[in-house]
Amino acid sequence: MDISEAIRGRRAVREFMTQPMDDSTLRELVDAAIQAPSAINQQPWLFTIIRNKELLARISTEAKSYMLQRSSTALASHHFLNILNDETFDIFYGAPTLIVISAPKGPWAVEDCSLAAENLMLAAHAAGMGTCWIGFAQGWLGTRNGNSAIKLPDGYAPVAPIIVGHPKSAPPAVLRKTPRIDWIS
Repeated sequence: MDISEAIRGRRAVREFMTQPMDDSTLRELVDAAIQAPSAINQQPWLFTIIRNKELLARISTEAKSYMLQRSSTALASHHFLNILNDETFDIFYGAPTLIVISAPKGPWAVEDCSLAAENLMLAAHAAGMGTCWIGFAQGWLGTRNGNSAIKLPDGYAPVAPIIVGHPKSAPPAVLRKTPRIDWIS
């Protein structure tokens, strides 16, 4: 698959098979992620790979509670309120693996981790895997309890929680809006 196909074909996957991800595939995804550019070439990334089902379930439960207590986005959306209050809703959609990309707190941590995350997601798609950035997990993972749960070193911030696994089906393409382009000559 060429890069154009990967960019145009990658979708957020929210239905996964239970088949676990093997170590070599996960290492290939991390290797693709670290090819991303980073501010002043610091390459600050830390990749925490979580495959423990009990821990994934705990993070899902804690993250939903955190969102309901602290997020105006959740409170402003009837849809979000319904799913976050649903005890059976798994924010990880049954994916067998969560990769949390973190970096030391400071300037460019978000940008560096986001660039690595996009590389990881494109590589996963090219390899027939599905991914989704799980924004619901971000708030709680950034707390002291969240940091502790995923064993982040002091001073690190979790930026990109990406689920990965074998998709049950390929999500359809979504219509893209015509971009607004301002040309300045």
